[in-house]
Amino acid sequence: MLKGDKVGLRARHEEDFPILRAELYDDVVNGSRSEATPWRPVSPDAKDSRLSVDAEDQGRVTFSVVEWEGGTLVGMANLWGIDNHNRSAHIGLGLLPAARGKGYGTDVVAVLCHYGFVVRGMQRLQIETLSDNHAMLRSAERNGFVREGVLRSSAWVLGEFMDEVLLGLLARDWKPAAP
Repeated sequence: MLKGDKVGLRARHEEDFPILRAELYDDVVNGSRSEATPWRPVSPDAKDSRLSVDAEDQGRVTFSVVEWEGGTLVGMANLWGIDNHNRSAHIGLGLLPAARGKGYGTDVVAVLCHYGFVVRGMQRLQIETLSDNHAMLRSAERNGFVREGVLRSSAWVLGEFMDEVLLGLLARDWKPAAP
């Protein structure tokens, strides 16, 4: 398990699937805002590609996020679009509604930066988020990410086009949290 100040990132357990599906993806609004594809219902017994873990997929590393106090599941996180040649990857995360507003997002980003830069040897990490996702923007910027641009009207979300903000962090600019 990877340790942060408030959360840990661990392997996905079988019992995580129904909670993550119900809390993050069965909600049309949340699912539409977090995915680049249209929302669609998925039956409880179906293998959901958004949640599944493929050990053979070298381009994605998936974690479940748990609280340190009690080990309660609070969300999911991943590095995706991993490019080992250019040593870059994208960061993604989703917190359960009850876990939002507690500083977990900032901690998750910090732990993913440690994993990306120290464990994986990445040179660059990148985040794309909707321009009105102020919590994600704050979490990224608190971890040293810099706004690099705006992708104007690039995301179709529930009947309207929205801007996405592109943020990046280079290994040389990263300042890990003090132990």
